[in-house]
Amino acid sequence: MADHFADRLTEAIKSKGTPAIVGLDPIYSNLPKQIIERKDLNDETDVEVAIDAIMEFCTKVLKTVAPLVPAVKINSAFFEKYYWEGVEAYYSVVQEATALGLEVIGDVKRGDIGSTAQAYANAHIKNPDFLDMDGIDAPDAITINGFAGTDGIIPFAETATEQGKGLFVWVKASNPSANILAEFANEDGQQYYEFLAEQVATLACEPKYLGSCGYSNIGMVIGGATAEQAQTLRQQYPHMLFLVPGFGAQGALASDCLEFCKDDGSGALINASRSIIYAYDNPQYQGQYGDDWVKCIEQACVDMKAQLSSANV
Repeated sequence: MADHFADRLTEAIKSKGTPAIVGLDPIYSNLPKQIIERKDLNDETDVEVAIDAIMEFCTKVLKTVAPLVPAVKINSAFFEKYYWEGVEAYYSVVQEATALGLEVIGDVKRGDIGSTAQAYANAHIKNPDFLDMDGIDAPDAITINGFAGTDGIIPFAETATEQGKGLFVWVKASNPSANILAEFANEDGQQYYEFLAEQVATLACEPKYLGSCGYSNIGMVIGGATAEQAQTLRQQYPHMLFLVPGFGAQGALASDCLEFCKDDGSGALINASRSIIYAYDNPQYQGQYGDDWVKCIEQACVDMKAQLSSANV
């Protein structure tokens, strides 16, 4: 197996034939009734019961999508809300995804400088070196907040590179108030997200971060971009991988997301979360599969792949 994150990821994308990935954002009240109506799992106020329900759900989702996609993005916030037991559950889900051969992105969006950034890096991307944690793996990549500048990125980047792992630096968000900041322009007309992308790329394209595939192990999270913005970023940063949220529930079309890919289909990960993991709430899939919630998720993932494939023709 390749020891560079970008090399492994590009190989996985080719193997699965898609840049689609699935995000895990589990919310107890949204879980299938077949889980939360079970007597042993029907108590959201009991933290152990809630976590058991979420773990059962996530495990089945992972086993369902693992043959179809190259990677999953696991949002730690939906586990951390359950305090220390939730953190344990998050790392258990990471182990399950890793065992299934998926590239695992921990959506943690940490960010700081100096020793604090290093501590975050050790916690979230470095495989443990404690004697009693042998065999436990941290995610293959994580998301981080880029707003502390390169001082806040370098500790994560160095740790990731030492571990054969990767980063996705949050450069542009999709929510309207974020755009007030992201698209704030200087006297030359350069917008803030463009300037931040430039800073990230300058660091990411140093030779020590580049894999044999030509991509850096430091990528960017880009949300809410227009087709023109996506095309510009793709042309400006040929060595960067983009993590692109928004497909499905957030309204982005396959053609919108694929603007971040090169002509050969490489260069981006297209993430869908709610539209996949809660597909059993979609009347389209209910009509096809009734109460078989696992089959609904599988079909939604197959359909996403097909949409991306047809839009790329």
